[in-house]
Amino acid sequence: MKRLTKRAQKTQPAPSVRMRGIPSVDELLGRPRLLALAEKAGRSLVTQSARTVLADLRARLKKPSGDAGEASADSDQLEMRVVAQVEAQLAPSLVRVINATGVILHTNLGRSPLSGAAAARISEIATRYSNLEYEIESGKRGQRDVHTGRMLARLAGAEAAIVVNNNAAAVFLVLNTLSKGAETIVSRGELIEIGDGFRIPDIMAESGAIVREVGTTNRTRIRDYERAINKGTRLLLRVHPSNFKMTGFTARPSLEELIALGRRSKIPVFEDLGSGCLADLAASGVSDPVVAASCAAGVSVVSFSGDKLLGGPQAGIIAGKKEIIERIRRNPLFRALRVDKLTIAALEVTLRAYLRGAFDEIPALRMIRLHADAIGERARKFIAQLQPSVVGDVTFRIAEGFSVIGGGSTPDQQLPTTLISIACSRHSAAELEKRLRQPGNSTPVIARIENKQLILDLRTVFAGEESELAAALASALS
Repeated sequence: MKRLTKRAQKTQPAPSVRMRGIPSVDELLGRPRLLALAEKAGRSLVTQSARTVLADLRARLKKPSGDAGEASADSDQLEMRVVAQVEAQLAPSLVRVINATGVILHTNLGRSPLSGAAAARISEIATRYSNLEYEIESGKRGQRDVHTGRMLARLAGAEAAIVVNNNAAAVFLVLNTLSKGAETIVSRGELIEIGDGFRIPDIMAESGAIVREVGTTNRTRIRDYERAINKGTRLLLRVHPSNFKMTGFTARPSLEELIALGRRSKIPVFEDLGSGCLADLAASGVSDPVVAASCAAGVSVVSFSGDKLLGGPQAGIIAGKKEIIERIRRNPLFRALRVDKLTIAALEVTLRAYLRGAFDEIPALRMIRLHADAIGERARKFIAQLQPSVVGDVTFRIAEGFSVIGGGSTPDQQLPTTLISIACSRHSAAELEKRLRQPGNSTPVIARIENKQLILDLRTVFAGEESELAAALASALS
């Protein structure tokens, strides 16, 4: 802003004069557009927004003329600013996006999407009453665990199972119940950190368990656990690394060795499995511990996530020996960490799909099981349909590549896929990525950049989203 000359400054009205033209709140609210907006959005919100807009205008007009910017008391402009502020406050923050990254369990994008059947079940349970904690047969109070407990126990090969709000809560609750004020032995190489700064040592300390580290970062043997056991030991902990892979000169006791030691010492063994793989996905190129295998080996208690490889809602599942699960359930903290009816509804539908072997009904599993050839066929059809709506110098290429599971699961494993590479003379890859991510009024598209080109992986794009994606691309490339 150019500085005004002294002569120009003298000819400008004083702040008090400039403020005389500001309408009152009632005058502004009496304008037809704001009256209509108050009917729709509520008079209180519109009034509050009008006061904020007028207060901002007064503050700007109090500044010297050269610093006041484009401060205007024009009623039409003020009305538009009030409308814009109300709309901004009412606009949803959480919105749907199209995931074209090829990262299936993208933590930042909500991890596993739910099936249509799960969403319909949530809607039914959310909008009506349910028997959440009511036994219809006896007419007495029941427990919310029963709706998922038996299915989880069966699928995990465990005696019993309960659900809390995520796996961090599950780990905390198990440790707090079984080892508060006592020692839990864990390999130094398993004291990991996962997303958002969550660290196993921190959660152990908060639970009240005393951490007893054994072994070294890269090599821990069963005799390290044996030597560490003392009168104060209450738990042996095994942690699945989840988001990293250690290779080279390494050693780790097998789960069977740890379970045998636990039996000899009469100390329970707790395995934090992290991802929670209920089905064997080896045929699809995914190698992750299957929950039922751990329970069959004799582990005392396991915990895992509901919204990772299981493909359900956010949840933390605790399964194992009935006596131990009952102890954990009686912990007063269980009530603070338990899940609501909507999570139970979605989890119940997901587990029933497992029981029927209908893995393709679970979106995350369906994406994992997609073959690269099928994705390539989709990619070629997509480009053929898109090209007529694209003008200018744009290059589309089909290339072999890889998708990843994401969500802190199987960090060293990739799924072969077919990628769409896009180059445009008018926009750089970074500009295209931003134009797709910030499209205005349409659905944001999240893509990735490799070798200075925009990359799309249709593995994570739902078939029903392809027309939206094509329209977004055509607009971004224009």
